[in-house]
Amino acid sequence: MFDWVIAFQSLLALFLMAFLTWIVSLVKRDVSIVDSVWSVFFLASMLVYYFNASVNGPRSTLAMMLVGMWSLRLCAYLTRRNWGQPEDRRYQAIRRTNEPHFTIKSLAIIFLFQAVLAWVISLPILPVLKSSQTLGLLDVLGMVLFLFGLVFESLADLQMSRFKALPDSKGQVMDGGLWRYSRHPNYFGEFCVWWGFYFIALSADTSPWLLFSPLLMSFLLIKISGVPLLEKDLVDRRLGYREYQKRTNCFFPGLPK
Repeated sequence: MFDWVIAFQSLLALFLMAFLTWIVSLVKRDVSIVDSVWSVFFLASMLVYYFNASVNGPRSTLAMMLVGMWSLRLCAYLTRRNWGQPEDRRYQAIRRTNEPHFTIKSLAIIFLFQAVLAWVISLPILPVLKSSQTLGLLDVLGMVLFLFGLVFESLADLQMSRFKALPDSKGQVMDGGLWRYSRHPNYFGEFCVWWGFYFIALSADTSPWLLFSPLLMSFLLIKISGVPLLEKDLVDRRLGYREYQKRTNCFFPGLPK
């Protein structure tokens, strides 16, 4: 049976993190710092679950390792990428459309909203950490898919960072490496990460509602906050992006057309 008491303790912890991050954003006048905290929400949830779970078996060790690596890697990458930069254009647009009093509104529409999303997506972590069963085939499948996604998105981020560091890259389209086969290989890697974790959760608990977590993450990546927002921004800023769209798969990797 799912332990909602522990789950709501996790939600309260995320709300506290969101509030403190909001305070920092007021000082910096930059709400895009929430991007760095996004993956840490999951790590915080996992720690709450871990210290409250009555059983910590081999599956919980696997989950701690995988989610910890993913969370710290993504946090470090986004923090390094955004350090010293102005507020992200996406958040600037949100700021403009929510004035006046955006500083107050941002607590709800940016920070608490993302905390709730992270909480919902991270719910399958709890049954995994409470499981005392030995690892099985689904765990192996999930681990392989999770690690594949983690390596895939890490490599995509590294390739993009190196491209942006080139002196003549401004206004140009990155279409090499993994970006030759997908316009958003980092998001595809993220997609694989959470479907991989779903298989691990399914090995611990067959409750149908667990499927909601990877479906929600997939929907966010493909239809809401991932691909659509970035595509619109890149079309406006990079002259060759429309041609890149014509020859390159949007999300799932494939050979160029």
